Amino acid sequence: MPLYEHVFVARQDVSSSQVEALAESFAKVVTDNGGSVTKTESWGLRNLAYRIKKNRKGHYVHFNLDAPVIAISELERNQRINEDIIRYLTIKVEELNAGPSIMMQVKAAREERARREGTGRYDRDRRDRDERETEEPAAAAAPAGDAA
Repeated sequence: MPLYEHVFVARQDVSSSQVEALAESFAKVVTDNGGSVTKTESWGLRNLAYRIKKNRKGHYVHFNLDAPVIAISELERNQRINEDIIRYLTIKVEELNAGPSIMMQVKAAREERARREGTGRYDRDRRDRDERETEEPAAAAAPAGDAA
């Protein structure tokens, strides 16, 4: 069977659990039509390059599909009907990558770098708290003889 990569973008006001339910229902459409979903990745809520149907952000979901053309056409028909889907794109590929997609690799590298460098929000808050704690004992140890 042909191999495909498929990405769809859901509206920004749809919750993450609803996006997961949409992904499961679309995966079921593919399996009901004789295909299989080999990998599903949720890329999360991301900014769009331009406004689409009054949306500035969208929930991105990526599928690796091993499916006949009939399953792909049915999947795209269902996404065209669904009001929560802003855009979708299906690309035929020679082989499917078993590892994480480029988007997930970049996200993992960014998180690793933030953890290593201590530039994440949690690390910034912890660093600020540590600085305040080191300043307080210094202020308490100031000589009291200056008032004399």
